[in-house]
Amino acid sequence: MKNLKPFFPFVFSTASLLIEKLLENGKNSTEKPYFLYFLAILTVMLFLTGVASIFFKKLKDTMSFKSAFWSGVIAFITLYNVLTAKLNALPMIFFPSPSRIIGVLVEDSALIGKCVAYSSRLLFTGFLGGAIIGIIAGIAIGFSKKVAYWLVPLERFLGPIPSTAWIPIVLVVFPDTVSASSFLIGLAVWFPTTLMTSSGINNISKSFFEVSETLGANTFQKIFKVGLPAAMPSIFIGIFNGTCSAFITLMTAEMIGAKYGIGWYVNWQKEMMSYSNVYAGLLVIAVTFSILITLLFKVKDKILVWQKGVIKW
Repeated sequence: MKNLKPFFPFVFSTASLLIEKLLENGKNSTEKPYFLYFLAILTVMLFLTGVASIFFKKLKDTMSFKSAFWSGVIAFITLYNVLTAKLNALPMIFFPSPSRIIGVLVEDSALIGKCVAYSSRLLFTGFLGGAIIGIIAGIAIGFSKKVAYWLVPLERFLGPIPSTAWIPIVLVVFPDTVSASSFLIGLAVWFPTTLMTSSGINNISKSFFEVSETLGANTFQKIFKVGLPAAMPSIFIGIFNGTCSAFITLMTAEMIGAKYGIGWYVNWQKEMMSYSNVYAGLLVIAVTFSILITLLFKVKDKILVWQKGVIKW
């Protein structure tokens, strides 16, 4: 039975493909058979993966562990497809069939791609600025009591305020929505990065700095050769928290006055009552942000090799 586990998702996908092929769509269903094409491609991929798992033990172990989950996902999507496309048991306007959602991803791919590119630009500029300023501020607070005297109260006062609460002000202060949105994203990243960077430096044992000073290290070397590397685990936790806050801020900022962006796209389609486009946009958001978090953890595992696997994603 264990040897057959990698083929369970293939069996479920084949059954779903047969259901989609043999059962007729409901009376009000007029969409193209995108779900049928999707299932055909998925079935072939799962079969090839199952065959490959026979020859590669690591792949076999992974597929055996994940087989129940992916089989359940396929079963759920199949049930949803039967209730929507086949039986019309759910309100079509709010619960579009999988074919309609996939059709949006295919037919509206140019606009969705443009929106993703626009959101990526905003996220990159805001995140990079917030992370750099946060790390610099955290280092300054951690190494200088004079700087901490002035910045810590400001950090404690402004930091807990959600960045989206500043929207009415930044829309007046900044000349356009792009710069305003970038500022809000940077603000969302700045607070956790500053907090965790300064905390990481303050928690470093003083003996590390005493030894480095004995060996002739200057202030610059204490910061970048001792303090920053030792505080790196805390810095990454701050960046991770800031990234999650940046995603929320990005979606909210794009819903207010943006011309493009995946958050703008979802909000626009919601107002048009086109929920197939809304679900397609949500899928793109989920996949895109999941990939970004995964890349962030890959970078963390490369830099902090000794902490690989401590925080799993």
